[in-house]
Amino acid sequence: MRSGKGKSIGAALLSLGLCCGGMASLASPLTLSQGAAPKATGPEGIQVTEVGSPAGLEQWTEGFRPRARAAGISDATLDRAFRGLRYNRDVIEKDRNQSEFTKTIWDYLDRAVSDKRVENGKAALRKHRRLLDRIEATYGVEREVVVAVWGLESSYGENRGDIPVIEALATLAYDGRRGRFFEGQLIEALRILQTGDVAPRNFTGSWAGAMGHTQFIPSSYQAFAVDFDRDGRRDIWSDDPTDALASTAAYLAKSGWVTGRPWGIEVSLPQGFDYSQTGDRGQRPVADWQALGVRQADGRALPDHGAGSLLLPAGARGAAFLIFRNFHAIERYNAADAYVIAIGHLSDRLAGGPPIRAEWPRGDRALTFAERQEMQQRLTRAGHDTGGADGKIGPKTLAALRAYQRSIGMVPDGYPSLEVLRHLR
Repeated sequence: MRSGKGKSIGAALLSLGLCCGGMASLASPLTLSQGAAPKATGPEGIQVTEVGSPAGLEQWTEGFRPRARAAGISDATLDRAFRGLRYNRDVIEKDRNQSEFTKTIWDYLDRAVSDKRVENGKAALRKHRRLLDRIEATYGVEREVVVAVWGLESSYGENRGDIPVIEALATLAYDGRRGRFFEGQLIEALRILQTGDVAPRNFTGSWAGAMGHTQFIPSSYQAFAVDFDRDGRRDIWSDDPTDALASTAAYLAKSGWVTGRPWGIEVSLPQGFDYSQTGDRGQRPVADWQALGVRQADGRALPDHGAGSLLLPAGARGAAFLIFRNFHAIERYNAADAYVIAIGHLSDRLAGGPPIRAEWPRGDRALTFAERQEMQQRLTRAGHDTGGADGKIGPKTLAALRAYQRSIGMVPDGYPSLEVLRHLR
């Protein structure tokens, strides 16, 4: 989980420009040193003479210690944390390979909201009914949503990660590509050790430092974790999920969750609908959407849950959702649209709701990172402002896509398909 508007929790590996930790890899694979290497300078000006090696990591940690001390980390904590520290090449490999991990929204949802995950989630709701009663009463976040996050992040506690958090974060901070971010997370992780919330042997998580039943990163843990069982520790790592589930509810509540309101609803759109009105910036009162012919997926009139926006994650040929304020509360946990839809839809299924009714364009494939960059470059050459070619499909790229689609007579839904890329070529 990442604090604020960031995109990290770790378990949701998406393409769509977003991946585990929510940070798409934009660099080529690390070149390991061959013998003596030229000096390299880390993100905080720490010089190392060997890059991508155990010796280089050891040298980096010595340069890092003064910064950690300045942030309030004691020498005793540093000695304990760095004892036996090793450079983890697997962590770097996973970080480097994120950007080419491509998964369509329907493939992602097939796995994220599988029948087995729904079945296991309902069992978890029954098993932890009394705990969830208390959490719901305290934080006002529906139990199905909390359990949906638990299910997607760690399969209800089965896959919490077994990589030492300090090892993963130190490796990534030393690597330097996103060193400033990971050094910040490393400082927060050291603070967690220093306060005694977890013993070093139990301080494990994902390759990117996401931890526990619901995969908090250290800064989110510091901001939102709670000691719900009042044993003196905010323990999200143990087999008992009490603190982890309560912390998740606390995070969502502080992110603006509104009790009794949905994250969104599946809708159907009329023939000839103006697709330029879709996206986060097209927020309207429900009465306006109703007047435009938008209906619930089963044809009924729209319920009034406040102003909402239309989201089409697979363009005009896939499902459409009217999303509300609670969508954006989940988005604070992980900003990938596919992740938010998965959490919302899984929570609906756990509450007895139906599967998504619309068909998906299953003949399509997701664009690779290189293809997304190429699309942005070609749109720019065609006179449309994408804000750069970073491979991330953000608001400017979507607007550019819609303008280009409209100019060639395509449905202007902003869907970055291979078909559009072929037209641009």
